[in-house]
Amino acid sequence: MRGGGGVANAQLYVHVYPSQDHTNQTLWIFSGTSTTLASDHIRTSSGSNSYSARDSWRFSSSPGGLQVYGANKPSDTNFQLSPLFSSTNTIDIDSVRKRIPGGGRTNITFAASATNTPTIAFGSNSRVISHLFMEDSTIQSDELGIRVSGSSNFSYSSGASSAWVGAGLINKPIGDFIQGEYHNSGYGGSLSPWFAASPSGSVRFVVESQIIPEPEEYALIFGLFALAFVFFHRHRQKKQCQQQTATAS
Repeated sequence: MRGGGGVANAQLYVHVYPSQDHTNQTLWIFSGTSTTLASDHIRTSSGSNSYSARDSWRFSSSPGGLQVYGANKPSDTNFQLSPLFSSTNTIDIDSVRKRIPGGGRTNITFAASATNTPTIAFGSNSRVISHLFMEDSTIQSDELGIRVSGSSNFSYSSGASSAWVGAGLINKPIGDFIQGEYHNSGYGGSLSPWFAASPSGSVRFVVESQIIPEPEEYALIFGLFALAFVFFHRHRQKKQCQQQTATAS
């Protein structure tokens, strides 16, 4: 499943799309569940613009190599994540809501709370994801992480259930990222986020180059395929009839 609704396996997903409301921004959608690998905490955005496996991870990928950031490469930067639920984000909100399960839409689905403020939860405790940490590395693989709101760190214990959900926007256009599907590296626990279950592949990061496609576009594509099939079927029947006539004569 491409979106966030009904993810069966223990993985955390982040899908990034171009914003339809703001061309200089990207839409980030969080979904999925997991289990913490060790006890630690997620830092706040204040004074924590550095990599740590407690709340950040490095990438391995296919395709795209280890590089995630294409242009305007970030250097140990925390980007503010604005909630999607805003009066200025009407088109993006509509695109997500059309794909909430039960809405009669197909292909891509998101959790019912996907338009809410992004949050991460451990058990019954949750905190707002307020910033995203990014670092472009020329020596190691690129880095990405989350930071939470509040004045104190958000602690978690080993083996606790973890989940994140919601969507938001950052002031960084889609052209700054390299399209592809990435996951956290498996080269030792220090490269993996401890709030996820396993050292490799427990966080999936997908950069989409196109906006969330409208269901009408899928209907048009399927309609063209169906029409092509009808023409092909009729052409085949006509050819068979001609061959049968030629054989009989």
